[in-house]
Amino acid sequence: MAASQEHITAGLPRGATLVDGGVAFRFWAPAARRVYVALDGVFTYLPDPDDELVLDPATGDWTGFFPGVEAGTKYRFYVIGAGGEGFKRDPQARELELYGYPECDALVVDESAYPWHDEDWTPPAAADLIVYQFHVGVFAATDAMSHDRRPHRTAKLLDAVQRVPYLAELGVTAVQPLPVVEFQGEWSLGYNGTDLFSPEMDYCVDPRALPPYLDIVNDLLAGKGAGPLKFEQLAGQANQLRAFVDICHRYGIAVVFDVVYNHAGGGLDPQSLDYVDLPEQPGPYNNPYFSAEGWAGGRVFAFDRAPVREYLTANALMFLREYHADGLRFDEVSVIDAKGGWTFCQELTTTLRAAAPEAVLIAEYWAEIPRLAVEPPPIGMGFTLAYSDRLRDVVRAVIADRGAGVGRIVDGLNAPSWSYHCLENHDLVLDMDDHRAPRIAQLADPSNPRSWYARSRSRVATGLLLTAPGVPMIFMGQEFLEDKLWSDSPGRTDRLIWWDGALGGDPHMADFLRFSRDLIRMRRALPALRGGAVSIISVDETNRVVAFHRWVPGVGEDVVVVLTFSESTLHDYRLGLPRPGRWREAFNSDYYDHFPNPQVSGNAGAVVADGSPMHGLGQSGALTVPANGLIVLRL
Repeated sequence: MAASQEHITAGLPRGATLVDGGVAFRFWAPAARRVYVALDGVFTYLPDPDDELVLDPATGDWTGFFPGVEAGTKYRFYVIGAGGEGFKRDPQARELELYGYPECDALVVDESAYPWHDEDWTPPAAADLIVYQFHVGVFAATDAMSHDRRPHRTAKLLDAVQRVPYLAELGVTAVQPLPVVEFQGEWSLGYNGTDLFSPEMDYCVDPRALPPYLDIVNDLLAGKGAGPLKFEQLAGQANQLRAFVDICHRYGIAVVFDVVYNHAGGGLDPQSLDYVDLPEQPGPYNNPYFSAEGWAGGRVFAFDRAPVREYLTANALMFLREYHADGLRFDEVSVIDAKGGWTFCQELTTTLRAAAPEAVLIAEYWAEIPRLAVEPPPIGMGFTLAYSDRLRDVVRAVIADRGAGVGRIVDGLNAPSWSYHCLENHDLVLDMDDHRAPRIAQLADPSNPRSWYARSRSRVATGLLLTAPGVPMIFMGQEFLEDKLWSDSPGRTDRLIWWDGALGGDPHMADFLRFSRDLIRMRRALPALRGGAVSIISVDETNRVVAFHRWVPGVGEDVVVVLTFSESTLHDYRLGLPRPGRWREAFNSDYYDHFPNPQVSGNAGAVVADGSPMHGLGQSGALTVPANGLIVLRL
């Protein structure tokens, strides 16, 4: 049957929408002369009037309803423009044909076909986030014999999902995978996306290899009292991404997707959204989705065009609605701002807050006034959190230079509560020709990242990250003292994180993993560490000590953190404390060296604040502070 305008309304989304009796298509190509829908996976196509879409000249959209078309149907748009004719993939395709990219079809997807198990899920508040960043393609993959698959192929989402119980035991409250949408090639960081609505096919499992994964997924669901999936419910790429989110939620972990709205590509092929309407003389000023500017090897979106802003906003809404995302991390918002996207960011956050008020919106914003990222419109852009390098830079500086003054740490501790902190991330410790910075253990002792110096100073650094104001993010492997730079290439076996070391092959890595688990558990247990106020008690450059007070205003829940980068243990160290009485030693980093450390330097469980006033406080106590150590006291 010929296409018609039945079911075509002003509110019809762009892309392919399942409606009663078929599929309604909407495709934006404002300067195209004709547009057709080529169904059923044809390799060559002759325009057929029955397949032709109708132009709405007011919007530049081409629309049509095709009766009888079902979920799973292959399709591409066929565009005739002033400069030629050819196939175009749907820029809002929810899934692409698994093989043949970039010359592949899109698939009609029924987003309601996945049986979610997260109906009782409540995401953590922004202040309660402890985020774990990882790259799907190199994170983890083992076969039935527990052999590492990563040296031989790109790891999959359904490999990563098998580490969810590990992450739950670690205690993180959210994961932040690097971008998971389609990009050119088998492996990449993911920031060169070309098809922003489609999962990266190399992260997905071919249905022919799915049965053992189906068993694993169903075992994970059963472990949390959830019913099984059927084969067909896990076979699609979109549903494999949904299953990852679903299982994270069942195990108490939120999912924050990393999205890139400052540019698309490189590697924008002829069937992509690049020059979507095939103009006669493609140039910098007649590319509907893009401006004349470039960034990171790709094209910057044209933020001044309403359909482009709608496209990007629809992408964000897709993750929140169709994938049950708990938040989004927005790449290089400072570039969006610099390229004319300030108003777009305001529109975007306003729309997302109305649609999902609980969603956390994290801006990577490096402009001169960072708080403008989180100030609500019209003053600011309205994100929830914004990246900060204040804590990262001062901690790294002190670790790198054993003689550096510790007072600079105060600047990091005084960062605003909306700061999104890390010590390592995908950019910082990536192995490239211009490689950025070493891992913390390597920075602490370049000659031996397993030495006592490396272990102890890494514990202090991680302790600071988890006790400072703001929201902490840790990068894969950081929790078990991984010292190698990483690579997004599975072929770089020398750059894969060493799971066997963490799980027993290296006692120091196993000890550090235990340290990280307990530290995260403490942060989750103490409200003052997650959202409370901070006050510096003392900076002692002679003994290289910093002490600070955390508390919940109007409530109490007092916590004192004391750390030193001194390489000698400090005995009978006098420190002012906020309240009199017995302060329990809730955490001592020295305990985790050769765990359980038989020679731990500590305070026998408590410190009594019964001494004379000190540091502007009404009382003081005598402490033992372990060398290169961090202790946490609580009432």
